Amino acid sequence: MLLLLVGIVILHIAALVLLFVSTIVSAWVVNPASSSDLWINCNTLNGVTKCDTANTGVWIQAVQALMILSIIFSILSLFLFFCQLFTLKKGGRFFLTGAFQILASLFVMCGAIIYTVMNSNWVHPSLFYGYSYILAWVAFPLAFISGLIYVILRKRE
Repeated sequence: MLLLLVGIVILHIAALVLLFVSTIVSAWVVNPASSSDLWINCNTLNGVTKCDTANTGVWIQAVQALMILSIIFSILSLFLFFCQLFTLKKGGRFFLTGAFQILASLFVMCGAIIYTVMNSNWVHPSLFYGYSYILAWVAFPLAFISGLIYVILRKRE
């Protein structure tokens, strides 16, 4: 049982780290001369890098909010898991923990979908998706799977 709990916590922390990296690192769209993310756009010209704040359009703010909410709900889910681990009765399920983690996965999915749809209107065709964008999509199934595991998991002695 201990190995199962450790595995679930590692999966949860891996999803949380992916959410942090994908939200903070400036690599949602890249090419050799520029990179952009949810917060900042950087261009390199003649060896000089210039960074400006990201477009303040409504859609980018929605993506920013959804990614932040996914991090918050994932952190709350981890906190709730440890609280329920010590307070839940024997045989009880971790429904609240699983619900928060599934919500976190749905938030990151919605944010990545909005970014994908609106990206064609905003980004030059010479740019391609960077690793932070890909990490956001990888974090979605990891968070969703860990949420499902929490819902299925029963507390044992």
